[in-house]
Amino acid sequence: MLKVFPNNPYQENTIVLYDDSLQCAIIDPGMYTAEEQNAVVNFISDNKLKPVLLLNTHCHIDHVLGNKFVFDQYGLKPQFNIGEQEILDAVPAYAPSMGFRYELSPQPEVYLPETGTISFGNTELELIFAPGHSPASLCFYNRKDNVLVGGDVLFRGSVGRSDLPGGNHNLLIKNIEEKLFTLPDDCTVYPGHGPETTIGYEKDTNPFF
Repeated sequence: MLKVFPNNPYQENTIVLYDDSLQCAIIDPGMYTAEEQNAVVNFISDNKLKPVLLLNTHCHIDHVLGNKFVFDQYGLKPQFNIGEQEILDAVPAYAPSMGFRYELSPQPEVYLPETGTISFGNTELELIFAPGHSPASLCFYNRKDNVLVGGDVLFRGSVGRSDLPGGNHNLLIKNIEEKLFTLPDDCTVYPGHGPETTIGYEKDTNPFF
C-alpha cells in the first residue's frame, strides 16, 4: 500500500509505503511547509503506522528537504547509495540561491548497495541502481505488489533531466532500457514528480524511446 504526497514548489512526490504489519517506509521526504509536514504525519498517525525506514532515491534538494523533519519526528536517518553523498553535501551551499530554508539532513549510518534488497514489515524492496539523472539513483521495486518507486529516472511521457551535476543522458536511457523496461509491462511506476504510469505504457508511448 502506498500514499503519494506532492510537496514543495517542485511538486516532488513524497511516498509513504506500508503494509499490513503497519510498519512503513518514508521515501524522498520533500515536505517543506508546516502544512505539508502535517499532512504526512497525520496520515501516518491516522493509519496507526510505524515509520521504520527513511529512504532517498537520490539526494537533490527537492527529495531531501524533509529528511531533518523525519529524523526529528521519528528518529530515522536517511539511507541511500554512497554515490549520492556528495550530492547531499552540496545542498546547503545552493539552497539559499534557490530560495529554500534548508534544515541540514542527518548523515546516514547505513548506505544502500547497488543491488540487493531492503525489507520492513512484510515488504521486500529490490534495489535497482539507475544513475543518469544523478550519480547513484536507486529505484525500489516491490515484486510482490509489482510496484516501482522510481525517483526521477522515468516519468509519465518523459525521463529525468540529465543536465545537473553527475547527470548523464546516455547512461540514463541505457539504465531505463536495460533495468526498468525488463520489469513486467503492468508494473506501476510511481515517479518523483507527476502521475503514476506503467512500464508497458512508457515502452509503447514515451518519446525518448
